[in-house]
Amino acid sequence: MKQIFAIAKLVILEALRTRFFAVIIISLIAGFGLSIFIGQIAIIETVTYQSSLLAAFLRLSAIYVVSLFVITSMVHEFNNNSIYLWLSLSLQRSNYFIGKFSGFALIALATSLLFGAALLIYIPYLQVGLWSLSLFCELLIITAISLLCVLTFHQTVQAFSMVLGFYILARSIGAIQLMAQSSLLNSQSWIDQIINSLIELLAMLLPNLENFTQSEWLVYHTGNFNTLIEILLQTTIYVTLLIGMSLFDLYRKNL
Repeated sequence: MKQIFAIAKLVILEALRTRFFAVIIISLIAGFGLSIFIGQIAIIETVTYQSSLLAAFLRLSAIYVVSLFVITSMVHEFNNNSIYLWLSLSLQRSNYFIGKFSGFALIALATSLLFGAALLIYIPYLQVGLWSLSLFCELLIITAISLLCVLTFHQTVQAFSMVLGFYILARSIGAIQLMAQSSLLNSQSWIDQIINSLIELLAMLLPNLENFTQSEWLVYHTGNFNTLIEILLQTTIYVTLLIGMSLFDLYRKNL
């Protein structure tokens, strides 16, 4: 357990040393600048437009910054061979990985709390709390998939491209299903049936990130406990699965 805490602490120190939180602050400033601009041009429902735009901007910023930090941090360890030094010590690979994931999870938690606090200017704290917790769950999934991709490819561009593709697909799979089931596109050809089956398979395998961190909760105050339970359940399942896949990949490597 001490080894896990030590590695997690090193991850946090790396975030401070690389000015990760400076990027977070810059993102907050940019988000507020956009919301103020929207407030100046909106004729009605100014707060609604401001809060929804700020929430969407902060969500995408969190996904981008956290995933890129995870990937670049791990790629740096591969490039300077520090991962080989770690694993040459009396340190289990599982402890190394869990320590890394725990450190990145703490970074994700701090990011979600800071971004959630920024929304308190416009939104009641209960809905902001639900939004922040959902963002944290989303970041946990992104952290887990980022670790899996970087352990597989060892390159920033390839790993980040895979994470970006995963996120876009998981966010839009619901809309893709609706388009595939549309009566206007309904066809009985074998090609269309194969495509529809593939889409259904992807929908079963991917997390439904469309239901995570919705701006609708902040605008119409529709977030509730049942939604949170579903999000926590999906997060637990997919994070556990992705961690298991990453550990399998890490143990089979000849490092």
